[in-house]
Amino acid sequence: MTTAFFSHDDCLKHNMGPEHPESPERISSILAHIADTDLQQNLDWVRPEEITRDQLLMVHPEPYLQQLDLMAPTRGRVFTDPDTSLMPDTLRAARLAAGGNIQAVDMVMSSQVTNAFVCARPPGHHAERTKSMGFCFYNNIALAALRALNFHQLERVAIIDFDVHQGNGTVDIVSGDERIMMCSSFQHPLYPHSHVHRQPDNIINAPIEANCSSAEYRKRVESAWLKKLQNFRPQLVLVSAGFDGHRLDPMAETNLETEDYRWLTEMIVSVARDHANDRVISTLEGGYHLRALGESVVAHLEVLDAVY
Repeated sequence: MTTAFFSHDDCLKHNMGPEHPESPERISSILAHIADTDLQQNLDWVRPEEITRDQLLMVHPEPYLQQLDLMAPTRGRVFTDPDTSLMPDTLRAARLAAGGNIQAVDMVMSSQVTNAFVCARPPGHHAERTKSMGFCFYNNIALAALRALNFHQLERVAIIDFDVHQGNGTVDIVSGDERIMMCSSFQHPLYPHSHVHRQPDNIINAPIEANCSSAEYRKRVESAWLKKLQNFRPQLVLVSAGFDGHRLDPMAETNLETEDYRWLTEMIVSVARDHANDRVISTLEGGYHLRALGESVVAHLEVLDAVY
């Protein structure tokens, strides 16, 4: 079997402005870096379909969805927070990103592919149940988790979020759900400045101070996550894959290298091999230095593609 790669041209139409870091060029850079590798031929390329309203309702209530629909402009931009704006093509792109995650779960759970990477935008892990923020509108990874649990009737799903910003939206949605273990590493203090302390037992936080070394980062993450993940025995591993902890990224002050993302992926794959029949679904979150993003995603994909 293969690694499914979900991408759609319409995800590039969402554009929050020429100076905005969450830009269409992020996907273009990833695709350009893949084109220079054997991954171009190895991956199973899939064009996602839009998520349905009923599927969105697994996570987001109807009044919130209606609010976004009503705010969406026919031209120009409407801001939902100082960093996040809707334009005419935004919700179509967001539905495709969320739909790709649902399809990835279905394809992996039906053994059509071994694992999957959803290369779509806007990202999702800052979107809370009833609040858009941090460039995010629908929480893609939480939707994937609920699809796996409710439709495919899994009992235990792990979410691993290695974005440099904590996935407050995912915590808001899955906090206290004993079917889900969420392991998260993030720079602290840093946006969104929430959901760090006094969390339920299913939320495993590994806050990292600015300028933490690569070696110290690896030590802390492995110590915080690995034994708990092994004891949890997830039947599916979902990944909020943010690459903005790279030392070149302008959004934070951590010092990860491309090889650290390879190491993270290898650890994730090892957990999936032990407990989840190799099932891993990863979805793009942050990463704003275009070269570092492209190189790190390639390293991430090379590990996923090597799983047979």
